[in-house]
Amino acid sequence: MHLLPIAIITLLLAAMAACGGTTTESEQQGRALTTIKVGIMTIPDCATVPVAQQRKYFEAEGLRVETVTVQGGGIALPMLKSGALHFSIMNHVAAIQDEAREPGTIKLVTDAYQAAPGAFVLMVPKDSPIDTVGDLRGKHVSVLTLNSVGTLTLDAALKVHGLTNKDVQVSEMKVTDMINALESKRIDAAWMTEPFITAFAIRGGRKIADMMQGQTADLPIAGWATSGDFAKNNPGTVRAFQRAMLRAQNDVADDRQLVTDILPTYTKIDKQAAANIVLGTFPVGLARSRLQRVVDLMVEYGYIQNGAVNVDNLLISEPAASLSPLDQTQQEPR
Repeated sequence: MHLLPIAIITLLLAAMAACGGTTTESEQQGRALTTIKVGIMTIPDCATVPVAQQRKYFEAEGLRVETVTVQGGGIALPMLKSGALHFSIMNHVAAIQDEAREPGTIKLVTDAYQAAPGAFVLMVPKDSPIDTVGDLRGKHVSVLTLNSVGTLTLDAALKVHGLTNKDVQVSEMKVTDMINALESKRIDAAWMTEPFITAFAIRGGRKIADMMQGQTADLPIAGWATSGDFAKNNPGTVRAFQRAMLRAQNDVADDRQLVTDILPTYTKIDKQAAANIVLGTFPVGLARSRLQRVVDLMVEYGYIQNGAVNVDNLLISEPAASLSPLDQTQQEPR
């Protein structure tokens, strides 16, 4: 179920401002914005951030966002902990593994992306002899990051064909390098997402498996994370970020054209290609049950031990639409 429509949210905030409960736009313009660094990837999962920037949702909350391109959640984790990033896209597998290792160091603040048929696939070159996942024995497969949603869903696909990750060579690779690596035969197959699926298909690349089917169908993929320390020391900034992102998430959840229009602004895909790519879904609101599904899958495939993670400890409750904007008395990022 979606949150209140944006029109209603806007009316609520306006009414509160009239009663002195919020910071008005004119007051906002009279003070310095708090700068935060946000890690994004050049994939559809991250459409919410440029939408929030374009529609000035961050500014309305007293925030100025500087985006930093990251390869994946695993790469972003140490950047969050060091303070190099304040928030970042984070695949749920990486967040859950980190919680199992170091409880409380990473927090999920809003949801981001969920799988849909055809949005994440395994691809091979057009002249490859590989036709199914069962043909991957002894082959080299690349994913965005190791110990991630890519490797977890690959493990599930291999199991269906009587194989395990010990039967293949799995390496980490930037998604921007995968097409050249496939065409130059440096790897045999790649776990890919849009817009690279469409880009490679145009050049003759073939899909041999949808990575989100069977027990991984509609799998929750990623959320937006911060460090436990940042969340503790900057609760006002976290609430402000959540509110801005929830507004943008509502927008993209209901309007594919909005995603199509925004993709060319932060990826290398043009408008024509963007109109034809396969998109996942943009869930509105963090749901414990959805994240627990990822935890259970990770236990099954040996990523974590049973009972190692309490999902509730990972989640920061999302604010209601009526909460006031950023409390400037809170400690802010330096």
